[in-house]
Amino acid sequence: MTTIPSNGITLEYTDTGGTGRPVVLIHGWPLSGASWSEQVPALTDAGYRVVTYDRRGFGDSDKPGEGYDYDTFAADLKGLLDGLDLSDVTLVGFSMGGGEIARYLGTYGDERVHSAVFAAAVPPYLLKTDDNPDGGLPEEAVQEMQQGARDDRENFLDGFTTDFFSVDGTLKVTEEQRQEALALETKAEDKALVDCIGAFGRTDFRADLAKVKVPTLVIHGSGDATVPFEVSGKRTAEAVDGAELVVVDDAPHGFNVSHAAEFNKAVLDFLAR
Repeated sequence: MTTIPSNGITLEYTDTGGTGRPVVLIHGWPLSGASWSEQVPALTDAGYRVVTYDRRGFGDSDKPGEGYDYDTFAADLKGLLDGLDLSDVTLVGFSMGGGEIARYLGTYGDERVHSAVFAAAVPPYLLKTDDNPDGGLPEEAVQEMQQGARDDRENFLDGFTTDFFSVDGTLKVTEEQRQEALALETKAEDKALVDCIGAFGRTDFRADLAKVKVPTLVIHGSGDATVPFEVSGKRTAEAVDGAELVVVDDAPHGFNVSHAAEFNKAVLDFLAR
């Protein structure tokens, strides 16, 4: 990995290089760019240039103790794309990372962007409000998650990571894979952990999605209990004109690991079009 200055901080990133069309992978909470280990080889083998990075506050990127909101995250992503001078990019955002894509396109447009993939992603709007009755998270649930992360980080993340990889209480990955995810989470800054729950839980991306004009894939697991399909993937696919939708049967939230072959095929098929 190497570092790049972006939006006043330093981001840790990996770049496979080469002349292929760039694919930028944006990780979920509370992981790091290393969580894309099942995707990078498949994409590289198919001829793409693959870039992953650690979000501010996570992995080996700077942990500034502030800026854990989507306007800042989108500016960080812009700094990465501008700094590497990437164009004709496909942005792939998993879970929380889908919010970066929505806010980036909504704020900065698609001059550098070829296409977008929302994978088990949090848009359009998770919070249940009067004008968003189909949201999946009541405000009390957001506060409860934040309190859990604040008061008992280790046990909270242990339970969250189990649910992340489970469908109806059945773990869909090996215990070794679950432990690998927990190990990635240990690098997350405490404040980033808590503040990002508020960011992905309370941010409204509906206006951003209305501005998405690039070819878009929405891919989601049917058994996702963390970011349920009906709350997010289904509504995002309906919100983006012409979006392609792939639902992976019996797949949990962390389906880029549990159902890596199906996930990779859907993404590669989309990229080839």
